Amino acid sequence: MKKSVVGMLALTAMVSAMGSAFAQDAAKAPELTAAEKEQAKKIYFERCAGCHGVLRKGATGKNLEPHWSKKDKDGNVTEGGTLKLGQNRLEKIIGYGTDGGMVNFDDILTKEEISLMSKYIQNTPDVPPEYSFKETLDSWKVIVPVDKRPTKQMNNINLKNVFSVTLRDTGEVALIDGDTKEIRSIVKTGYAVHISRLSASGRYVYVIGRDGRLSLIDLWMEKPAVVAEVKIGFDARSVDTSKFKGFEDKYAIAGSYWPPQYVIMDGDTLKPRKVVSTRGMTVDGEYHPEPRVASIVASFIKPEWVVNIKETGQILLVDYSDIENLKTTTIASAKFLHDGGWDASKRYFLVAANASNKIAAVDTKTGKLAALVDVAKIPHPGRGANFVHPKFGPVWATGHLGADVVTLISTPSDDKKNAKFKEYNWKVVQEIKHVPGNLFVKTHPKSKHLWADSAQNSDKDRAESVSVWDMADLSKPKAILNVAKDSGMPEAKATKRAVHPEYSADGKEVWISLWGGKTDQSAIVVYDDATLKVKKVITDPKMITPTGKFNVYNTQHDIY
Repeated sequence: MKKSVVGMLALTAMVSAMGSAFAQDAAKAPELTAAEKEQAKKIYFERCAGCHGVLRKGATGKNLEPHWSKKDKDGNVTEGGTLKLGQNRLEKIIGYGTDGGMVNFDDILTKEEISLMSKYIQNTPDVPPEYSFKETLDSWKVIVPVDKRPTKQMNNINLKNVFSVTLRDTGEVALIDGDTKEIRSIVKTGYAVHISRLSASGRYVYVIGRDGRLSLIDLWMEKPAVVAEVKIGFDARSVDTSKFKGFEDKYAIAGSYWPPQYVIMDGDTLKPRKVVSTRGMTVDGEYHPEPRVASIVASFIKPEWVVNIKETGQILLVDYSDIENLKTTTIASAKFLHDGGWDASKRYFLVAANASNKIAAVDTKTGKLAALVDVAKIPHPGRGANFVHPKFGPVWATGHLGADVVTLISTPSDDKKNAKFKEYNWKVVQEIKHVPGNLFVKTHPKSKHLWADSAQNSDKDRAESVSVWDMADLSKPKAILNVAKDSGMPEAKATKRAVHPEYSADGKEVWISLWGGKTDQSAIVVYDDATLKVKKVITDPKMITPTGKFNVYNTQHDIY
Protein backbone atom coordinates (compact mmCIF):
# COMPACT_ATOMS: atom_id res chain seq x y z
CA MET A 1 0.00 0.00 0.00
CA LYS A 2 1.52 3.30 -1.14
CA LYS A 3 1.28 6.69 0.47
CA SER A 4 -0.86 9.04 -1.58
CA VAL A 5 0.37 12.16 -3.29
CA VAL A 6 -1.72 14.19 -0.84
CA GLY A 7 -0.02 12.56 2.13
CA MET A 8 3.47 13.06 0.69
CA LEU A 9 2.76 16.72 -0.16
CA ALA A 10 1.51 17.30 3.38
CA LEU A 11 4.67 15.78 4.83
CA THR A 12 6.90 17.77 2.45
CA ALA A 13 5.16 21.01 3.35
CA MET A 14 5.47 20.26 7.05
CA VAL A 15 9.19 19.55 6.81
CA SER A 16 9.81 22.61 4.66
CA ALA A 17 7.96 24.89 7.06
CA MET A 18 10.10 23.78 9.97
CA GLY A 19 13.27 24.54 8.08
CA SER A 20 16.77 24.08 9.49
CA ALA A 21 15.52 24.01 13.09
CA PHE A 22 13.53 20.88 12.23
CA ALA A 23 16.63 19.24 10.77
CA GLN A 24 18.68 20.08 13.85
CA ASP A 25 15.97 18.68 16.13
CA ALA A 26 15.72 15.49 14.08
CA ALA A 27 19.47 15.00 14.46
CA LYS A 28 19.12 15.17 18.25
CA ALA A 29 16.22 12.73 18.46
CA PRO A 30 16.95 9.47 20.33
CA GLU A 31 17.65 6.55 18.01
CA LEU A 32 15.26 3.60 17.78
CA THR A 33 15.74 0.20 16.23
CA ALA A 34 13.19 -0.97 13.66
CA ALA A 35 11.67 -3.34 16.23
CA GLU A 36 11.45 -0.60 18.89
CA LYS A 37 9.79 1.74 16.41
CA GLU A 38 7.14 -0.83 15.48
CA GLN A 39 6.43 -1.54 19.15
CA ALA A 40 6.14 2.17 19.91
CA LYS A 41 3.85 2.79 16.92
CA LYS A 42 1.47 0.10 18.19
CA ILE A 43 1.40 1.54 21.71
CA TYR A 44 0.93 5.06 20.35
CA PHE A 45 -2.05 3.97 18.22
CA GLU A 46 -3.69 2.06 21.08
CA ARG A 47 -3.09 4.60 23.85
CA CYS A 48 -2.20 8.04 22.50
CA ALA A 49 -3.45 8.79 18.96
CA GLY A 50 -7.03 9.43 20.02
CA CYS A 51 -6.14 12.58 21.97
CA HIS A 52 -2.92 13.68 20.27
CA GLY A 53 -3.59 12.74 16.63
CA VAL A 54 -1.80 10.44 14.21
CA LEU A 55 0.43 13.33 13.10
CA ARG A 56 0.78 14.39 16.77
CA LYS A 57 -0.49 17.91 16.15
CA GLY A 58 -2.72 17.70 19.21
CA ALA A 59 -6.44 18.22 19.87
CA THR A 60 -7.84 17.13 23.23
CA GLY A 61 -4.21 16.35 24.13
CA LYS A 62 -1.12 18.50 23.59
CA ASN A 63 0.94 18.79 20.40
CA LEU A 64 3.58 16.02 20.49
CA GLU A 65 5.72 17.01 17.51
CA PRO A 66 9.50 17.21 18.11
CA HIS A 67 9.38 20.91 17.34
CA TRP A 68 6.49 23.32 16.85
CA SER A 69 5.96 27.07 16.70
CA LYS A 70 2.86 29.22 16.61
CA LYS A 71 1.94 32.87 16.44
CA ASP A 72 -0.57 34.57 18.69
CA LYS A 73 -2.95 37.31 17.51
CA ASP A 74 -0.25 39.93 18.10
CA GLY A 75 2.30 38.09 15.98
CA ASN A 76 4.40 36.84 18.89
CA VAL A 77 5.97 33.44 18.23
CA THR A 78 5.93 30.65 20.82
CA GLU A 79 8.10 27.56 20.30
CA GLY A 80 8.01 24.17 21.93
CA GLY A 81 8.12 20.47 21.27
CA THR A 82 8.97 17.11 22.76
CA LEU A 83 12.69 17.59 22.11
CA LYS A 84 12.61 20.72 24.24
CA LEU A 85 10.94 18.79 27.09
CA GLY A 86 13.56 16.04 26.97
CA GLN A 87 13.60 12.38 27.95
CA ASN A 88 13.37 12.69 31.74
CA ARG A 89 10.52 15.20 31.69
CA LEU A 90 8.56 13.16 29.14
CA GLU A 91 8.93 9.99 31.20
CA LYS A 92 7.48 11.79 34.24
CA ILE A 93 4.56 13.20 32.25
CA ILE A 94 3.70 9.81 30.76
CA GLY A 95 4.20 7.99 34.05
CA TYR A 96 2.36 10.36 36.39
CA GLY A 97 -0.19 11.97 34.05
CA THR A 98 -1.33 15.59 34.11
CA ASP A 99 -4.06 17.73 35.64
CA GLY A 100 -5.43 18.27 32.14
CA GLY A 101 -7.00 14.83 32.09
CA MET A 102 -4.14 12.61 30.92
CA VAL A 103 -4.04 9.49 33.10
CA ASN A 104 -0.95 8.10 34.77
CA PHE A 105 0.48 5.33 32.61
CA ASP A 106 2.72 3.84 35.29
CA ASP A 107 0.05 1.20 35.98
CA ILE A 108 -0.67 0.65 32.28
CA LEU A 109 2.79 0.61 30.68
CA THR A 110 6.05 -0.85 31.99
CA LYS A 111 9.00 1.40 32.82
CA GLU A 112 10.67 0.18 29.63
CA GLU A 113 7.61 1.06 27.57
CA ILE A 114 7.38 4.52 29.13
CA SER A 115 11.04 5.10 28.26
CA LEU A 116 10.43 3.84 24.73
CA MET A 117 7.42 6.12 24.20
CA SER A 118 9.38 9.12 25.48
CA LYS A 119 12.01 8.41 22.84
CA TYR A 120 9.45 7.71 20.13
CA ILE A 121 7.62 11.02 20.42
CA GLN A 122 10.90 12.93 20.11
CA ASN A 123 11.23 11.50 16.61
CA THR A 124 9.45 12.86 13.55
CA PRO A 125 6.01 11.26 13.14
CA ASP A 126 5.42 9.10 10.10
CA VAL A 127 2.61 9.99 7.70
CA PRO A 128 0.41 6.89 7.41
CA PRO A 129 -0.87 5.67 4.04
CA GLU A 130 -4.19 6.75 2.58
CA TYR A 131 -7.21 4.45 2.30
CA SER A 132 -9.22 4.56 -0.93
CA PHE A 133 -12.80 3.72 -1.85
CA LYS A 134 -11.53 0.58 -3.59
CA GLU A 135 -9.73 -0.57 -0.44
CA THR A 136 -12.88 0.12 1.55
CA LEU A 137 -14.96 -1.90 -0.92
CA ASP A 138 -12.41 -4.74 -0.97
CA SER A 139 -12.65 -5.03 2.83
CA TRP A 140 -16.46 -5.37 2.78
CA LYS A 141 -17.90 -8.73 3.85
CA VAL A 142 -21.50 -9.90 4.09
CA ILE A 143 -21.42 -12.86 6.48
CA VAL A 144 -25.18 -13.50 6.48
CA PRO A 145 -27.03 -12.15 3.39
CA VAL A 146 -30.22 -10.20 4.01
CA ASP A 147 -32.42 -12.93 2.52
CA LYS A 148 -30.90 -15.50 4.89
CA ARG A 149 -31.59 -13.46 8.02
CA PRO A 150 -34.64 -13.97 10.29
CA THR A 151 -37.91 -12.30 9.36
CA LYS A 152 -38.82 -12.02 13.05
CA GLN A 153 -37.03 -12.07 16.41
CA MET A 154 -35.76 -15.63 17.00
CA ASN A 155 -34.80 -15.30 20.67
CA ASN A 156 -36.65 -14.54 23.90
CA ILE A 157 -34.49 -11.59 24.93
CA ASN A 158 -36.09 -8.27 25.90
CA LEU A 159 -34.16 -6.42 23.19
CA LYS A 160 -35.12 -2.99 24.55
CA ASN A 161 -33.06 -3.67 27.66
CA VAL A 162 -29.98 -5.24 26.06
CA PHE A 163 -26.64 -3.56 26.80
CA SER A 164 -23.91 -3.54 24.15
CA VAL A 165 -20.72 -3.50 26.23
CA THR A 166 -17.27 -2.74 24.82
CA LEU A 167 -14.56 -5.20 25.91
CA ARG A 168 -11.78 -2.81 25.00
CA ASP A 169 -8.58 -4.85 24.90
CA THR A 170 -10.00 -8.07 23.44
CA GLY A 171 -11.66 -6.46 20.42
CA GLU A 172 -15.10 -7.73 21.37
CA VAL A 173 -18.58 -6.60 22.36
CA ALA A 174 -20.61 -8.38 25.04
CA LEU A 175 -24.38 -8.31 24.60
CA ILE A 176 -25.83 -8.48 28.10
CA ASP A 177 -29.48 -9.10 28.95
CA GLY A 178 -30.48 -6.19 31.18
CA ASP A 179 -33.31 -8.15 32.76
CA THR A 180 -31.39 -11.30 33.73
CA LYS A 181 -27.86 -9.78 33.78
CA GLU A 182 -26.66 -12.73 31.65
CA ILE A 183 -24.16 -12.41 28.82
CA ARG A 184 -26.20 -13.54 25.79
CA SER A 185 -23.43 -13.26 23.21
CA ILE A 186 -19.82 -12.11 22.88
CA VAL A 187 -19.03 -11.09 19.31
CA LYS A 188 -15.67 -10.39 17.71
CA THR A 189 -15.41 -6.79 16.51
CA GLY A 190 -12.72 -4.22 15.89
CA TYR A 191 -10.16 -3.28 18.53
CA ALA A 192 -11.34 -1.01 21.37
CA VAL A 193 -14.86 -0.35 20.12
CA HIS A 194 -15.57 3.33 20.73
CA ILE A 195 -19.35 3.38 20.46
CA SER A 196 -22.36 1.22 19.67
CA ARG A 197 -25.25 2.78 17.76
CA LEU A 198 -28.70 1.41 16.95
CA SER A 199 -30.61 1.32 13.71
CA ALA A 200 -33.86 3.29 13.69
CA SER A 201 -35.81 0.03 14.02
CA GLY A 202 -33.74 -1.18 16.98
CA ARG A 203 -32.86 -4.43 15.20
CA TYR A 204 -29.24 -3.75 14.27
CA VAL A 205 -26.30 -2.66 16.42
CA TYR A 206 -23.45 -0.85 14.64
CA VAL A 207 -20.12 -0.97 16.47
CA ILE A 208 -16.99 0.87 15.34
CA GLY A 209 -13.50 -0.14 16.49
CA ARG A 210 -10.50 2.09 16.93
CA ASP A 211 -8.90 0.13 14.07
CA GLY A 212 -11.59 1.30 11.64
CA ARG A 213 -13.49 -1.98 11.56
CA LEU A 214 -17.27 -1.48 11.48
CA SER A 215 -19.40 -4.48 12.49
CA LEU A 216 -23.16 -4.93 12.03
CA ILE A 217 -24.85 -7.11 14.68
CA ASP A 218 -28.32 -8.58 14.10
CA LEU A 219 -30.24 -8.80 17.40
CA TRP A 220 -33.03 -10.89 15.85
CA MET A 221 -30.84 -13.97 15.42
CA GLU A 222 -31.23 -16.83 17.89
CA LYS A 223 -27.79 -15.86 19.17
CA PRO A 224 -27.05 -12.26 18.10
CA ALA A 225 -24.03 -12.17 15.80
CA VAL A 226 -22.16 -10.08 13.23
CA VAL A 227 -23.83 -10.27 9.81
CA ALA A 228 -21.65 -7.79 7.89
CA GLU A 229 -18.45 -5.80 8.33
CA VAL A 230 -16.23 -3.32 6.53
CA LYS A 231 -13.02 -1.45 7.31
CA ILE A 232 -13.49 2.29 6.77
CA GLY A 233 -9.96 3.46 7.65
CA PHE A 234 -7.03 2.81 9.97
CA ASP A 235 -8.37 4.73 12.99
CA ALA A 236 -12.01 5.56 13.68
CA ARG A 237 -14.51 6.57 16.38
CA SER A 238 -17.98 7.34 15.05
CA VAL A 239 -20.98 5.72 13.38
CA ASP A 240 -24.71 6.36 13.05
CA THR A 241 -27.65 5.46 10.82
CA SER A 242 -30.45 7.18 8.92
CA LYS A 243 -33.37 7.88 11.26
CA PHE A 244 -35.63 10.30 9.39
CA LYS A 245 -39.05 8.96 8.42
CA GLY A 246 -38.86 7.01 5.18
CA PHE A 247 -35.11 6.37 5.53
CA GLU A 248 -35.17 4.09 8.60
CA ASP A 249 -32.29 1.55 8.41
CA LYS A 250 -31.52 2.57 4.80
CA TYR A 251 -28.07 4.11 5.28
CA ALA A 252 -25.19 4.10 7.73
CA ILE A 253 -22.33 6.58 8.05
CA ALA A 254 -18.98 6.09 9.75
CA GLY A 255 -16.23 8.64 10.38
CA SER A 256 -12.50 8.01 10.23
CA TYR A 257 -9.69 9.63 12.20
CA TRP A 258 -7.17 8.43 9.64
CA PRO A 259 -7.49 9.05 6.80
CA PRO A 260 -9.69 12.03 7.68
CA GLN A 261 -12.89 11.11 5.83
CA TYR A 262 -16.35 9.63 6.24
CA VAL A 263 -18.01 6.71 4.48
CA ILE A 264 -21.68 6.31 3.55
CA MET A 265 -22.96 2.73 3.31
CA ASP A 266 -26.12 0.71 2.83
CA GLY A 267 -27.61 0.22 6.28
CA ASP A 268 -28.42 -3.48 6.09
CA THR A 269 -25.22 -4.75 4.40
CA LEU A 270 -22.59 -2.00 5.00
CA LYS A 271 -21.86 -1.93 1.27
CA PRO A 272 -19.78 1.27 0.75
CA ARG A 273 -21.53 3.86 -1.40
CA LYS A 274 -19.42 6.99 -1.03
CA VAL A 275 -16.20 8.18 0.65
CA VAL A 276 -15.85 11.90 1.40
CA SER A 277 -12.61 13.57 2.54
CA THR A 278 -12.73 16.17 5.32
CA ARG A 279 -9.36 17.83 4.68
CA GLY A 280 -9.59 21.59 4.42
CA MET A 281 -9.39 24.90 6.21
CA THR A 282 -9.91 25.45 9.91
CA VAL A 283 -12.20 28.12 11.35
CA ASP A 284 -9.00 30.17 11.75
CA GLY A 285 -8.34 30.02 7.99
CA GLU A 286 -5.41 27.61 8.09
CA TYR A 287 -5.10 24.33 6.18
CA HIS A 288 -5.01 21.21 8.33
CA PRO A 289 -3.81 17.84 6.98
CA GLU A 290 -5.60 15.74 9.63
CA PRO A 291 -9.14 17.02 10.32
CA ARG A 292 -10.57 13.93 12.01
CA VAL A 293 -14.24 13.00 12.04
CA ALA A 294 -15.40 13.10 15.65
CA SER A 295 -19.01 12.52 16.70
CA ILE A 296 -21.80 11.84 14.21
CA VAL A 297 -25.52 11.94 15.06
CA ALA A 298 -28.66 11.44 12.99
CA SER A 299 -31.32 14.14 12.90
CA PHE A 300 -34.92 13.14 13.65
CA ILE A 301 -36.41 16.18 11.87
CA LYS A 302 -34.53 16.11 8.53
CA PRO A 303 -32.75 13.47 6.40
CA GLU A 304 -29.42 14.74 7.70
CA TRP A 305 -26.42 13.67 9.72
CA VAL A 306 -24.56 16.11 11.97
CA VAL A 307 -20.86 15.40 11.32
CA ASN A 308 -18.33 17.13 13.58
CA ILE A 309 -14.84 17.72 12.22
CA LYS A 310 -12.41 17.90 15.10
CA GLU A 311 -9.40 19.93 13.98
CA THR A 312 -11.17 22.37 11.65
CA GLY A 313 -14.00 23.29 14.02
CA GLN A 314 -16.47 22.85 11.17
CA ILE A 315 -19.84 21.16 11.73
CA LEU A 316 -21.28 19.50 8.62
CA LEU A 317 -24.97 18.87 8.03
CA VAL A 318 -24.88 16.06 5.45
CA ASP A 319 -28.16 15.61 3.54
CA TYR A 320 -28.57 11.90 2.68
CA SER A 321 -31.83 12.25 0.72
CA ASP A 322 -29.76 11.99 -2.49
CA ILE A 323 -26.32 10.54 -1.79
CA GLU A 324 -25.33 10.59 -5.47
CA ASN A 325 -25.69 14.38 -5.43
CA LEU A 326 -24.62 14.99 -1.87
CA LYS A 327 -25.50 18.35 -0.32
CA THR A 328 -23.61 19.57 2.74
CA THR A 329 -24.10 22.63 4.93
CA THR A 330 -20.89 23.79 6.64
CA ILE A 331 -21.22 25.59 9.97
CA ALA A 332 -18.16 27.25 11.54
CA SER A 333 -17.88 26.81 15.30
CA ALA A 334 -14.64 26.29 17.28
CA LYS A 335 -11.70 23.87 17.53
CA PHE A 336 -11.42 21.02 18.54
CA LEU A 337 -14.81 19.37 18.19
CA HIS A 338 -15.26 16.13 20.06
CA ASP A 339 -18.44 14.55 21.43
CA GLY A 340 -21.89 15.81 22.27
CA GLY A 341 -25.62 15.13 22.34
CA TRP A 342 -29.11 16.38 21.66
CA ASP A 343 -31.06 18.69 23.89
CA ALA A 344 -34.38 17.35 25.24
CA SER A 345 -36.31 18.58 22.16
CA LYS A 346 -33.83 16.88 19.75
CA ARG A 347 -33.76 20.05 17.68
CA TYR A 348 -30.42 21.33 18.96
CA PHE A 349 -27.17 19.39 18.97
CA LEU A 350 -24.57 20.48 21.53
CA VAL A 351 -20.94 19.48 20.97
CA ALA A 352 -17.77 20.15 22.95
CA ALA A 353 -14.99 22.11 21.28
CA ASN A 354 -12.83 20.85 24.08
CA ALA A 355 -9.48 22.50 23.38
CA SER A 356 -11.28 25.84 22.91
CA ASN A 357 -13.26 25.42 26.15
CA LYS A 358 -16.55 26.00 24.37
CA ILE A 359 -19.82 24.21 23.65
CA ALA A 360 -21.21 24.73 20.16
CA ALA A 361 -24.98 24.40 19.67
CA VAL A 362 -26.43 23.75 16.21
CA ASP A 363 -30.05 24.41 15.32
CA THR A 364 -30.79 21.52 12.96
CA LYS A 365 -34.16 23.05 12.00
CA THR A 366 -32.62 26.24 10.59
CA GLY A 367 -29.24 24.71 9.72
CA LYS A 368 -27.35 27.42 11.60
CA LEU A 369 -25.16 27.84 14.66
CA ALA A 370 -27.45 28.65 17.57
CA ALA A 371 -24.78 29.51 20.14
CA LEU A 372 -21.13 29.21 21.10
CA VAL A 373 -20.96 29.00 24.88
CA ASP A 374 -17.77 29.57 26.91
CA VAL A 375 -17.30 26.88 29.56
CA ALA A 376 -14.60 25.61 31.92
CA LYS A 377 -11.46 23.76 30.81
CA ILE A 378 -11.73 20.76 28.45
CA PRO A 379 -15.45 19.94 28.37
CA HIS A 380 -16.10 16.22 27.79
CA PRO A 381 -19.85 15.50 27.83
CA GLY A 382 -20.15 12.12 26.16
CA ARG A 383 -23.75 12.64 25.10
CA GLY A 384 -24.40 14.97 28.02
CA ALA A 385 -27.48 14.89 30.25
CA ASN A 386 -30.87 16.61 29.95
CA PHE A 387 -33.12 17.52 32.86
CA VAL A 388 -35.36 20.30 34.18
CA HIS A 389 -33.58 22.50 36.70
CA PRO A 390 -35.77 23.74 39.58
CA LYS A 391 -34.70 27.36 38.96
CA PHE A 392 -33.52 27.56 35.33
CA GLY A 393 -35.81 25.12 33.51
CA PRO A 394 -34.50 22.73 30.79
CA VAL A 395 -30.72 22.35 30.93
CA TRP A 396 -28.05 20.20 29.27
CA ALA A 397 -25.03 19.12 31.34
CA THR A 398 -21.39 18.49 30.49
CA GLY A 399 -18.52 17.35 32.65
CA HIS A 400 -14.88 18.37 32.21
CA LEU A 401 -11.55 16.62 31.91
CA GLY A 402 -9.64 19.69 33.04
CA ALA A 403 -11.94 21.45 35.53
CA ASP A 404 -13.59 20.57 38.84
CA VAL A 405 -17.17 21.28 37.77
CA VAL A 406 -20.16 19.92 35.89
CA THR A 407 -21.54 22.73 33.73
CA LEU A 408 -25.27 23.30 33.18
CA ILE A 409 -26.39 25.19 30.05
CA SER A 410 -29.97 26.44 29.60
CA THR A 411 -31.62 25.08 26.43
CA PRO A 412 -34.66 26.43 24.55
CA SER A 413 -38.07 24.79 24.75
CA ASP A 414 -41.24 25.10 22.66
CA ASP A 415 -43.30 24.15 25.69
CA LYS A 416 -45.23 27.25 26.83
CA LYS A 417 -44.69 26.41 30.49
CA ASN A 418 -40.93 26.88 29.93
CA ALA A 419 -41.27 30.32 28.26
CA LYS A 420 -40.30 32.02 31.52
CA PHE A 421 -36.82 30.50 31.26
CA LYS A 422 -36.08 32.03 27.83
CA GLU A 423 -33.79 34.71 29.30
CA TYR A 424 -31.34 31.98 30.39
CA ASN A 425 -31.11 30.18 27.04
CA TRP A 426 -27.57 29.33 25.90
CA LYS A 427 -26.08 30.65 29.11
CA VAL A 428 -24.13 28.75 31.76
CA VAL A 429 -26.63 28.84 34.60
CA GLN A 430 -24.75 26.74 37.16
CA GLU A 431 -21.42 25.02 37.76
CA ILE A 432 -21.77 22.05 40.09
CA LYS A 433 -18.71 21.24 42.19
CA HIS A 434 -17.05 18.00 41.04
CA VAL A 435 -13.44 16.91 40.35
CA PRO A 436 -11.33 17.00 37.15
CA GLY A 437 -11.09 13.87 35.05
CA ASN A 438 -14.80 13.45 34.33
CA LEU A 439 -15.63 11.60 31.10
CA PHE A 440 -19.39 11.06 31.23
CA VAL A 441 -22.50 12.50 32.87
CA LYS A 442 -25.88 10.79 32.68
CA THR A 443 -29.49 10.96 33.82
CA HIS A 444 -32.86 9.61 32.64
CA PRO A 445 -36.35 11.16 32.29
CA LYS A 446 -37.66 8.80 35.00
CA SER A 447 -34.80 9.49 37.41
CA LYS A 448 -34.26 12.22 39.99
CA HIS A 449 -30.48 11.71 39.97
CA LEU A 450 -27.53 13.02 37.95
CA TRP A 451 -24.50 10.69 37.76
CA ALA A 452 -20.91 11.62 36.85
CA ASP A 453 -17.75 9.54 36.77
CA SER A 454 -14.20 10.77 37.44
CA ALA A 455 -12.31 8.01 35.65
CA GLN A 456 -9.42 10.19 34.51
CA ASN A 457 -8.76 11.75 37.90
CA SER A 458 -5.20 11.28 39.19
CA ASP A 459 -6.40 10.18 42.65
CA LYS A 460 -7.02 6.42 42.77
CA ASP A 461 -10.06 6.61 45.06
CA ARG A 462 -11.75 9.25 42.91
CA ALA A 463 -10.95 7.42 39.68
CA GLU A 464 -12.65 4.36 41.17
CA SER A 465 -15.71 6.35 42.26
CA VAL A 466 -18.77 8.08 40.82
CA SER A 467 -20.70 11.07 42.15
CA VAL A 468 -24.49 11.27 42.35
CA TRP A 469 -26.59 14.42 42.83
CA ASP A 470 -30.25 14.87 43.65
CA MET A 471 -31.42 17.15 40.83
CA ALA A 472 -33.75 18.96 43.25
CA ASP A 473 -30.69 20.08 45.26
CA LEU A 474 -27.43 20.34 43.32
CA SER A 475 -25.46 22.16 46.03
CA LYS A 476 -23.43 19.04 46.83
CA PRO A 477 -23.32 15.36 45.85
CA LYS A 478 -25.92 13.19 47.49
CA ALA A 479 -23.33 10.40 47.47
CA ILE A 480 -19.84 9.54 46.26
CA LEU A 481 -19.86 5.82 45.53
CA ASN A 482 -16.59 3.90 45.47
CA VAL A 483 -17.50 1.40 42.76
CA ALA A 484 -14.31 -0.65 43.20
CA LYS A 485 -15.06 -1.23 46.90
CA ASP A 486 -18.77 -1.77 46.27
CA SER A 487 -17.90 -4.51 43.76
CA GLY A 488 -16.50 -6.68 46.55
CA MET A 489 -13.57 -7.71 44.36
CA PRO A 490 -10.00 -7.89 45.75
CA GLU A 491 -8.18 -4.58 45.85
CA ALA A 492 -5.61 -4.20 43.08
CA LYS A 493 -2.51 -2.05 42.85
CA ALA A 494 -3.58 -0.77 39.45
CA THR A 495 -6.52 1.65 39.33
CA LYS A 496 -9.86 0.09 38.45
CA ARG A 497 -11.49 3.05 36.76
CA ALA A 498 -15.23 3.49 37.26
CA VAL A 499 -16.48 4.75 33.92
CA HIS A 500 -19.56 5.47 31.84
CA PRO A 501 -22.83 5.42 33.84
CA GLU A 502 -25.63 3.99 31.67
CA TYR A 503 -29.30 3.63 32.60
CA SER A 504 -31.52 0.65 31.99
CA ALA A 505 -34.43 1.19 29.60
CA ASP A 506 -36.87 1.84 32.47
CA GLY A 507 -34.54 4.26 34.24
CA LYS A 508 -34.43 2.18 37.42
CA GLU A 509 -30.83 0.92 37.22
CA VAL A 510 -27.45 2.50 36.52
CA TRP A 511 -24.65 0.32 35.16
CA ILE A 512 -21.02 1.32 35.81
CA SER A 513 -17.98 -0.28 34.14
CA LEU A 514 -15.12 -1.13 36.48
CA TRP A 515 -12.21 -1.02 34.04
CA GLY A 516 -9.17 -2.91 35.34
CA GLY A 517 -5.97 -3.90 33.59
CA LYS A 518 -5.67 -6.86 31.22
CA THR A 519 -4.68 -9.18 34.07
CA ASP A 520 -7.15 -7.78 36.61
CA GLN A 521 -10.72 -8.93 37.11
CA SER A 522 -13.02 -6.30 35.62
CA ALA A 523 -16.74 -6.02 36.23
CA ILE A 524 -19.97 -4.14 35.66
CA VAL A 525 -21.56 -2.91 38.86
CA VAL A 526 -25.33 -2.38 38.70
CA TYR A 527 -26.86 0.14 41.12
CA ASP A 528 -30.47 0.73 42.07
CA ASP A 529 -31.03 4.34 41.02
CA ALA A 530 -33.56 4.98 43.79
CA THR A 531 -31.55 3.63 46.73
CA LEU A 532 -27.98 3.92 45.30
CA LYS A 533 -27.35 0.37 46.55
CA VAL A 534 -25.62 -2.36 44.55
CA LYS A 535 -28.07 -4.76 42.92
CA LYS A 536 -25.66 -6.94 40.94
CA VAL A 537 -21.97 -7.30 40.13
CA ILE A 538 -21.54 -8.85 36.69
CA THR A 539 -18.25 -10.71 36.41
CA ASP A 540 -17.02 -13.34 34.00
CA PRO A 541 -13.58 -14.54 32.88
CA LYS A 542 -14.47 -13.12 29.47
CA MET A 543 -15.40 -9.72 30.95
CA ILE A 544 -12.04 -8.13 30.09
CA THR A 545 -11.62 -4.33 30.27
CA PRO A 546 -15.28 -3.28 29.85
CA THR A 547 -15.65 0.41 29.05
CA GLY A 548 -18.64 1.90 27.18
CA LYS A 549 -22.10 0.38 27.64
CA PHE A 550 -25.03 1.24 25.41
CA ASN A 551 -28.60 0.35 26.32
CA VAL A 552 -30.50 -0.52 23.15
CA TYR A 553 -33.67 1.50 23.84
CA ASN A 554 -31.92 4.57 25.26
CA THR A 555 -29.38 4.63 22.43
CA GLN A 556 -32.04 4.06 19.76
CA HIS A 557 -34.07 7.03 21.01
CA ASP A 558 -31.18 9.26 22.20
CA ILE A 559 -32.32 9.29 25.82
CA TYR A 560 -29.79 10.76 28.23
